[in-house]
Amino acid sequence: MYNIQLMNKIAAVGTNVFDKASFTVAENVENPTAMMVRSASLHEMTFGDKLQAIARAGAGVNNIPVEACTEKGIVVFNTPG
Repeated sequence: MYNIQLMNKIAAVGTNVFDKASFTVAENVENPTAMMVRSASLHEMTFGDKLQAIARAGAGVNNIPVEACTEKGIVVFNTPG
């Protein structure tokens, strides 16, 4: 089971693609495997050891501490449009 933590409201068209048998997608997820974010700033957050990826639902990654994520092996990407 993979846990995806939503940091903002994400449209259902972006979250319904995940198979409910394999993924938990919610705002209140402990030890997430991945995070989805729109505009929330993640610069002051501490990331758990299970976190593998952060997806920005939008252009740019200025609200994500890319350098710190790179050091921890966390993949950061955006999805403009």
